[in-house]
Amino acid sequence: MSVQTVYTVTGMTCGHCVSSVTEELSEVSGVTDVAVVLETGAVTVTSADALDRGQIEAAVTVAGFQLTA
Repeated sequence: MSVQTVYTVTGMTCGHCVSSVTEELSEVSGVTDVAVVLETGAVTVTSADALDRGQIEAAVTVAGFQLTA
């Protein structure tokens, strides 16, 4: 069974931003898929099990963006 969680990321303005966020989130242990909608900032993360929000936030920060509350 997989878990899908939707987050909102601020600061993304282009396709390169989407690629950066996708790349960093894909490296989080347990993540199996990442889908980003640039226009809304919605990021859907699919994982084998529930993930710690801190891991997701750290990956988004490394990519240069912010996870909203």
